[in-house]
Amino acid sequence: MRKWLPLTAVCLGAFMLLVDVTIVTVALPDMAADMHTGFAGLQWVMDVYALAPAALLLGAGSLADRIGRRRVYLGGLTLFAAASLACGLATGPAALIAFRAVQGIGGAAMFATTMALLSAAYQGRDRGVAFGVWGAVNGAAAAAGPIVGGLLTEHFGWRWIFFINLPVCALAVYVTLRAVAESRDPHARSLDLAGIATFTAGAAAVTYAVIRGGDNGWTSGTTLGLLGLGVAAFAGFVLVELRGSHPMLDLSLFRSHTFVGVMAAGLLLSGAAFSYLMYVSLWLQSVEGMSPVGAGLVLLPMSAAGFVVAAGAGRLLHGVSPGLSIGGGLLLIGVGALLQAWLPAAGDGWPALVPGLLVTGVGVGVATPALAATAMGAVAPARAGMAGGALNTARQLGTALGIAVLGAVFHAGLRSGLGEGGRDLSEPLASGGAGELLAAAPAGGARDSLAALVDAAFASGLRDTFLASAAMGLAGALMAFLLLRRTPRAAAPMIPAPAAPTSAPVPVPRP
Repeated sequence: MRKWLPLTAVCLGAFMLLVDVTIVTVALPDMAADMHTGFAGLQWVMDVYALAPAALLLGAGSLADRIGRRRVYLGGLTLFAAASLACGLATGPAALIAFRAVQGIGGAAMFATTMALLSAAYQGRDRGVAFGVWGAVNGAAAAAGPIVGGLLTEHFGWRWIFFINLPVCALAVYVTLRAVAESRDPHARSLDLAGIATFTAGAAAVTYAVIRGGDNGWTSGTTLGLLGLGVAAFAGFVLVELRGSHPMLDLSLFRSHTFVGVMAAGLLLSGAAFSYLMYVSLWLQSVEGMSPVGAGLVLLPMSAAGFVVAAGAGRLLHGVSPGLSIGGGLLLIGVGALLQAWLPAAGDGWPALVPGLLVTGVGVGVATPALAATAMGAVAPARAGMAGGALNTARQLGTALGIAVLGAVFHAGLRSGLGEGGRDLSEPLASGGAGELLAAAPAGGARDSLAALVDAAFASGLRDTFLASAAMGLAGALMAFLLLRRTPRAAAPMIPAPAAPTSAPVPVPRP
C-alpha cells in the first residue's frame, strides 16, 4: 500500500482543487445576500479562480522544474489552505475576491506539478493505473462539487465550502511530506517573468472590460481603454516570447495547424460547456425556489454523463481522427446549449434543462480524452510539457472569458426581458434577489404580475446565454473539423482523464 501514497497525496490535492470550482456555484445566492454584493462581484468570485491559474500555470511549471516539483506542490497546498481560511472569514466582497485570487495562485502551483509528480513516482503499468485513478478522481470531484457545496451551504452556511479545505490540505501536506520524493529538471529554463507579467495583465484587462462593459457601456472610455490595455499587453507578450532566450511558450508551436486547433478547441470547450452554470444556479435558487442541494442535483446529469462517456471514449475512439472526436464533441456541446435555449420558456421548470445538460455532458466526454493526446502528438517530445501547460492555460482562460462574456449576455437579456419599466430590477435579480423582491411585493395580483415578469426576464436572459454558448461550441467544432484532420503521431502513453464540469487540468506527461 505504501507505493500508492504519492498517488493519494496528488489525488487529495486534485480533488480539493476541482471541488472548489463547482462547489461555489450553488453557494452564490447565499454569498450575494450575506455580502450584499452585485452581479459583477459574483462573476469575479468565480472568474478570478480560473484567471489566476490561466495566467500562472506555465510559469509555475517552469518554477517547479527549477526548484523542485514537490516543493512547489507543498507551497501550493499551504497557500491554498491559507487562502481558503481567509475566504471563509472574509467580511466583504472585495476581500473574498482577493482571497479567491490567492486560492487560484495556490491552485496554479498544484495544477502545474501533479502530473509531473505522478510521472516521477510511477513507471510502466503502475503509471497507467495512477493516471487512470487520477482521472477518475477529477471526474468524481467535479461531479461531487455541487452536491457537497449544496449540503454545506444548506446546513452550515456558505463559509464552510472554504473551511472544509483545511483538513484536506493538512492531510495532503502530511502524506506528501511522508511519501513523495523531490524531482526537478536539471536542464530547466529560467523563469520568464516578463512573459508572466504581460500575459497576466492582458487576460485580467480583457476579462475586467467584458465584466464591466454591460454597466459602463461597450463604447465607453473605460471599456475601450481596458480592451486597448489588454490588446497592448498581449502584443507585449508576443514580443517578449519571440525575443526571449527562454520563453515560457514557444510561439513556433503555433505554426502547426493541429496545435492551433487544439488550443482553440480547449478554450472554446471550457467557455461553451461550463461558463453558464453559475447563471443557471442563480435561476434555480432565486426564481425556482430550489435549495442549494436541489440546484446541485439538477446540474449532476451533465457531469455524470461526461464522466461515464469519457471513461470509455479514450479506448473506443482510439485511432479516430481528432477532428472527428474533438469536433464531434464540440458539436454536441453546441447542440446541448441549443436544446437548453429552445426548450425553456417562462413558466418552465428545471426539467426542461436536463436533455440539453445530458447532451452537453456527452459532448464533453467525447472531446476531452482526445485533447491532451492530440496536443502531445502535435509537438516534438521535448515540448510535451510546454504543450500540456499551454492546453491547461487555454482551458482556464476559456472558463474565465466565458464567465465574463456569458455574464454580459445574460445581464443584457435579463434587462431586455424586464422591459423599460423594470430595468431597475435587473441588478437585484441578477444578484440572486428574486425571492426577496417577490416576498416584499404586496400579496395578490401585484405579486403575481411581478412573478410573471421575473420569470419572463430570466427566461430571456438564459435563452440568450445558451445561444451564445451554442455559438462558441459550434465555432469550436468548425475549427476542429478544419484544423484537426489528421491523426497525430503517437504521443507518450497516458490514460485520459474523465471529463468534468470544470476547466480541469488534463493528464499531460512533463518531459
